[in-house]
Amino acid sequence: MIARPHRSIGEVLTLLQADFPDITISKIRFLESQGLLDPERTPSGYRKFYESDIAKLFWILEQQRDHFLPLKVIKEKLDEGDGMPPVTTPVPSVSEVLSGVSAGSGSGTGRTTSNSQTSSGFRRPAEPDADDQDDDTSSTRSMNLASVSMTPDELASAANLDRAAIDQLEKFGMLSSRSAGSTQIYDDEALIVAKLASAFLARGLEPRHLRMYKLAADREADVFEQLVTPRAKGGSAESRAEVTQTIEDLNALGTELRSAMLRQSLRGVLPH
Repeated sequence: MIARPHRSIGEVLTLLQADFPDITISKIRFLESQGLLDPERTPSGYRKFYESDIAKLFWILEQQRDHFLPLKVIKEKLDEGDGMPPVTTPVPSVSEVLSGVSAGSGSGTGRTTSNSQTSSGFRRPAEPDADDQDDDTSSTRSMNLASVSMTPDELASAANLDRAAIDQLEKFGMLSSRSAGSTQIYDDEALIVAKLASAFLARGLEPRHLRMYKLAADREADVFEQLVTPRAKGGSAESRAEVTQTIEDLNALGTELRSAMLRQSLRGVLPH
């Protein structure tokens, strides 16, 4: 296996999701389109995120989340070289994030690194497989989890949750499984949801509170489906690509809009 000093966009997504649960590939691309990021490209067009790129992205997301800065102000700070700290410690590896183990813990039972731990620096990424690529048509499945197949107990262990929490998440529609004989099997998307749910629960929410995300996602999906279905009827590769891009653009815009509206709604309780 040939070592690579860079990350794909899917790997970067995995590294960030524990601290920024609403991060998506579309949002990373959106930040790039706004001139905040400029990752190197391969001759085939795949993005190559080096340690400095990941540090910059982490800093940008912190400015949005912790200081509620608009992208225009963040870009001005970047252009002026103001505020962004140098990378002094390595970035956590993808395998550490997916296994829920902090680097150096020496145990497979630890919880994914928390905000207070990761906001002070990064840990160095593990080397990925040489054939892991940054495909512009990818989604959260680009996290190299497509072959995941887990029992409820395995899912609970991987997400650092107890079995009761898994059952509750499925009860409220957050998780879905398929039957394999007498066993329920969960896939890669369930693992992503369970890990994100674990981060929410660690901050005091309960499975029933997360149902609002499911309901909102279903409503969004209904609206987006009505919009793109006529375009998809052609069945051509071009029409499918257009539908994919439209949904990704809408998702990125929706993420920004939800964040802005949430800040407005919480203005009375947020520190000034």
